Amino acid sequence: MMVADFRRRFWVSIALTVPAVVLAEMIQHWLGVRETLHFSGDGYVEWVVASGIFFYGGWPFLKGLKNELADRQPGMMTLIALAITVAYVYSSAVAFGLAGNVFFWELATLIDVMLLGHWIEMRSVMGASAALESLVRLMPAEAHRVRADGSAEEVPVTSLRPGDRVLVKPGEKIPIDGVIIEGRTSVNQAMLTGESKPVEKEVGDEVIGGSVNGESAVVLEVRKTGDQTYLSQVIEMVRKAQESRSRTQDLANRAALWLTIIAISVGAGTLAVWLALGKDFAFGIERAVTVMVIACPHALGLAVPLVVAVSTAISAKNGLLIRDRSAFERSRNVNAILFDKTGTLTEGRFGVTDVIALGGATADEVLATAASLESQSEHPIAQGIVNGAKEKGLSVSAPKDFTAIPGRGAHAIVGGRNVKVVSPGYLKEHALVVENARIAEVAAQGKTVVYVLIDDKLEGAIALADIIRKESREALRRLKEMGIQVMMITGDAKPVAAWVARELELDDYFSEVLPDQKADKVKEVQKRGLIVAMTGDGVNDAPALTQADVGIAVGAGTDVAIESADIVLVRSDPRDVMAIMFLSRATYRKMVQNLIWATGYNVVAIPLAAGVLYKFGILLSPAAGAALMAVSTVIVAINARLLSVPELRD
Repeated sequence: MMVADFRRRFWVSIALTVPAVVLAEMIQHWLGVRETLHFSGDGYVEWVVASGIFFYGGWPFLKGLKNELADRQPGMMTLIALAITVAYVYSSAVAFGLAGNVFFWELATLIDVMLLGHWIEMRSVMGASAALESLVRLMPAEAHRVRADGSAEEVPVTSLRPGDRVLVKPGEKIPIDGVIIEGRTSVNQAMLTGESKPVEKEVGDEVIGGSVNGESAVVLEVRKTGDQTYLSQVIEMVRKAQESRSRTQDLANRAALWLTIIAISVGAGTLAVWLALGKDFAFGIERAVTVMVIACPHALGLAVPLVVAVSTAISAKNGLLIRDRSAFERSRNVNAILFDKTGTLTEGRFGVTDVIALGGATADEVLATAASLESQSEHPIAQGIVNGAKEKGLSVSAPKDFTAIPGRGAHAIVGGRNVKVVSPGYLKEHALVVENARIAEVAAQGKTVVYVLIDDKLEGAIALADIIRKESREALRRLKEMGIQVMMITGDAKPVAAWVARELELDDYFSEVLPDQKADKVKEVQKRGLIVAMTGDGVNDAPALTQADVGIAVGAGTDVAIESADIVLVRSDPRDVMAIMFLSRATYRKMVQNLIWATGYNVVAIPLAAGVLYKFGILLSPAAGAALMAVSTVIVAINARLLSVPELRD
């Protein structure tokens, strides 16, 4: 509505400006048409037209003046309203007999330019909030609710309740948060989490309302509705973040207040000086008006909020949800990051790291044989071995006569041979001695080692550990390039932590740390004089997240309402922590650029507006002053919209 209002007032004012300019005596002399266009009473006609522009076109600024004075916070509107009021009152007095020169046409063009600037700025603000609008548009209006007899009925999404079953056909948008209870498919949730590739989903997996179903129909059970859904939480979080006031924004507002005081003081001083130097009142008023227009903190007031809106929109599109703006700004100064190990730097699952052949079989044969046996087991170690074989493209066959050895492993017939995969305890019980430097090395690293026996002959050993995410290496390398120390905190034993630290080339690590001790470790790092960010899952890491200068909840998934975190990352991808640091620094650079542009031009423009170069024939008219200010405002708006972080998804 505000955009439409400024647009309407701008076009009406432009239409009225045409006769105001045509009737202006100064313009007629410039064009050499004074004798042709002059007629009796033309000054009164010009006054009527200018009055329409002043009261209709200038109304938003006059209303803003009243509001700012009522709040005792003079600023942009105060300056504009003061400038156009002085110009109108003075010119009206001249039109009705006071000696002097009217500049109604300058008043008209001033209001036109100001309305145009506001219109463009409002559109920029609306554009910066487009992410929210697109999120809202993601949600379909209707859903296929499954009846008790298995048939489906079309119902409004708003009528769905937890426990309802919903059919989602291929290519349709998932109408609401839920869990798949029938079917298997892939889901495109790029608009929600920033994941570019479709994510495989099967029975038991959560799906997010607004994401797009892939190639297969699925039935899901509704889990969350209304403001509890992921999308609703994201929208509310983005809205609050855009409305929140940051430290930089407060600085900009204080600067605007001082600029207002300076403008009024310099404007009054300019009028007094020129009158003292013998210039007429019209000249002095024109200089004073121009000073006040040129010093208007309009662009300054826009500099930070626009960048805040744009950066929040960028982060939301990429699954980086900002809860606290001031904490996000602090991120640019972070010089140490503490990563929780399990699930953040690592995948939180066992994986094969080493295969050591001890007999006649090759390492691949040892792994393939062990995987064939373990394919019948649900144990995490067994699954890790099976996955390790599949990742290497090894053939896994079905075993026969699979039997678990309680607490020690399992055995079965694989390819006609008796195969056992057992623990070190089994070897000790059966007096089997293994002397191998490499096995001793991996055991010293805290890895889990199992042994493979084929026909009761020891053929090899397999070492497993919590798999390090491939993204972790890239993320930590780039963070270190930014001058940030990377550290790890874990409850694992020291050998395990030391191995991960060496693999990732960490600057420091803390091992065997209980959840209630993590906050103390954060304090310990802070005592080194470092600004610390802590990453964790937001549950058992809550005290540490709160203690840190910046708390980052990683891998929140569909549970974005994590109160202890300042920033919530939807995925368990350490590169998103890096992305936050990049975005914070890029956002701050844009804010500084905008603040410099919004205020820096005043250093030159205010003296020119006051007339310090008058003797050289250089003067800024009120219209030229308004144009300069509007150009500054538009540049600030465009500069904010150009905020981008190409490193965000390299």
